[in-house]
Amino acid sequence: MPELPEVETTCRGIAPTLTGATVQGVIVRQPQLRWPVPPQLAANLAGRCVRSVSRRAKYLLLDFDHGTLIMHLGMSGSLRFVAPSLAPEKHDHVDIVLADTVLRYRDPRRFGAILWQQGPALAHPLLAELGPEPLGDDFGGEALYAAIRRRSSAIKQVIMDNHVVVGVGNIYANESLFHAGIHPARAANALTLPECRRLAGEIKAVLARAIVAGGSTLRDFVDAVGKPGYFQQNYMVYGRRDLPCHACGSLIRELRQGQRSSCFCPHCQPC
Repeated sequence: MPELPEVETTCRGIAPTLTGATVQGVIVRQPQLRWPVPPQLAANLAGRCVRSVSRRAKYLLLDFDHGTLIMHLGMSGSLRFVAPSLAPEKHDHVDIVLADTVLRYRDPRRFGAILWQQGPALAHPLLAELGPEPLGDDFGGEALYAAIRRRSSAIKQVIMDNHVVVGVGNIYANESLFHAGIHPARAANALTLPECRRLAGEIKAVLARAIVAGGSTLRDFVDAVGKPGYFQQNYMVYGRRDLPCHACGSLIRELRQGQRSSCFCPHCQPC
């Protein structure tokens, strides 16, 4: 699943071309995504100018003067600019047609979303209750410490909760906990304030490095010009079960948490 760095990479890739561009039309080939594509989307966007492109959590926001197009890449979605003459393939479900190019939404699993929000984007039910952005000033050690005081769940599951902090998916939770030296199964409310400061700092650092690397190549993830991410080359623990730890040489172990795999080093993350 594309996580925050992949979505941010996509956002940065499409923003220069989309911002200030006028939508010539919208072609919907498959309206049945996670939620149905609004039937009036084409009529609503044709002739309208994209004012800005931004990201909130894992949602892309295309702002118009009369509302916001909200897009989510789901499990396998991607957005790419293609030539208007390029014929769509089986899983190319939606085209946003500009004057000289087409923004094409591809989603083999159809678990993504393309929705329309009239009025303020952040008032949409999918966005209204989200926690702070991990790279923003609202998230840090003190904020994390306050959020977990009454949470006895495993810390890895807590930092993946979008009400605590948005966009920390499985890969980057594994990596952040390793760099912070915290076991993924440790009770969240057992962390001290210094540990929360260290963990929040590592979440920011890991995500920032992943964005610079263009995210990770997850199944068929590519950015807006078809380039894969390369952060997977820097994994310390994720997907490395039974391989030696890059830091100490101990074998990486794996456990299951909430139907997801958690990889950790028993020496570097003892508790």
